[in-house]
Amino acid sequence: MLIVFDVSNIYYLPQFLPVIRAFWGRKHRISLVCHRNNISSKYDAELDSVGVQSIWVADDKESLTLFNQLKPHWIFFANEYKYVAQLPVNTRTVQLGHGIGPKPSYYHKSSTPMTVRFMEGGLRLKKIKELYPEGEFIQVGYSKLDPIINGKEVGVSLSEKGLDVNKKTILYAPTFNPSSLECFPDNWPELFSEYNILIKPHTFTYTIEQYDGQRKKLERWNRCSNVYVAGELELSLVPFMKAADILLSEASSSLFEFAALDKPVIVCDFFKLKWSYRGLFHYRFVKRFGKDSVLYKGLGLHVKRFKELLKAVPQQLANPGQYSKSRHCFTRDHVGPMDGNASLRIVRWVEIHSE
Repeated sequence: MLIVFDVSNIYYLPQFLPVIRAFWGRKHRISLVCHRNNISSKYDAELDSVGVQSIWVADDKESLTLFNQLKPHWIFFANEYKYVAQLPVNTRTVQLGHGIGPKPSYYHKSSTPMTVRFMEGGLRLKKIKELYPEGEFIQVGYSKLDPIINGKEVGVSLSEKGLDVNKKTILYAPTFNPSSLECFPDNWPELFSEYNILIKPHTFTYTIEQYDGQRKKLERWNRCSNVYVAGELELSLVPFMKAADILLSEASSSLFEFAALDKPVIVCDFFKLKWSYRGLFHYRFVKRFGKDSVLYKGLGLHVKRFKELLKAVPQQLANPGQYSKSRHCFTRDHVGPMDGNASLRIVRWVEIHSE
C-alpha cells in the first residue's frame, strides 16, 4: 500500500513523524511530497533524515499532477487541499491538523471534506461534528506528543547546549503573529539568570523576511550564557518540551501541548499585532483568532506585561500543581487520550479501512 504525506510546509513534519514511524515495519511504501515553493533547500537534509523517499513538487498544482501519476492509496494532509475533488478516484485522504491552537481555521480547514479527519480532544470532536455533520471524524488523540508519552523522546540535552543541569528550565515558545517576542526586553535573560532559558521560535520567524526584527532579538538573547535559541533546522518543539519545567507563550498551540504534560504554563497576554490587525482593523484579528483569541482562560497563569513574569515564573515553579486540575480538563477537551498511542490508532484505522 502506498501512503503519501503531503509536506506543503516544513513545520508540518513534526506532526507527521510519529505517524510515519508507526507505519514502519508494516509492509507499506511511505513517501513524502515536499513543496519547493514553501520549503527552502536548506531543509533537504532534514527531510532526507526521515528515512523515506522525498519527492519534490513546485506547488499544490504540480502535486495534483504527481498524485494522479502515483495513485496512492492514502494521502495525509496537514491542512485543506483545494484540489481534493480532482484526486484519483481510488485515493483516500486524511486530514491530520498540524496544531491545536485557537484559530477558527482549525475548524474551517474541514470545509473541503476528506475521507477522514483524525481529531484530538472530545470537545473539539463534538464541535466539528456540529459544523460538518456529514464528515467522518475519528478521535485518536494528538500524535505529536506520542514520543514524549511513550518514552521515545529523550529531549534536548541541557549540558550539550551549554546550560546548567542543576537549574530549572524555562521554555519560551513565541509564535510569529501575534507575537510577544518584540515585547520581551533585550536583557530579559539576565533578569532570569538563575534559570536555563530555551527559546523555540516559530519557523516563520526564520523564513519570512518581515520578521527580521524578531531574528535580531534572538541573536542578542543567544549571546547570554543561560540561553539556548533553537536554530532554524530544529523543527520540533517536542524535545524542548521534554527538557523544560515551565512554558511561556502567547498564542501558540504549544500552550495546550505543554499543559497536557501536566507542567505549568504562563500565558503572555501582551503581544505585538501587525498593522493590519490594529486600530480600525482590529476586527480582522478577532475574525482570525475567534472570540477567545489568545486568552486560554483557566489553562494557566496570565500576565498582562513582561514585568509580571519576574514574580510569576518563580511562583509557578514553586507551585506547579496550582492549575493541574484545569490542565487535565483542557487536555481532555482539546488534546485527547494521553497514552502515547495516537499514531498507532491512526495506522490501525487506515489499515482497517483499506480492506
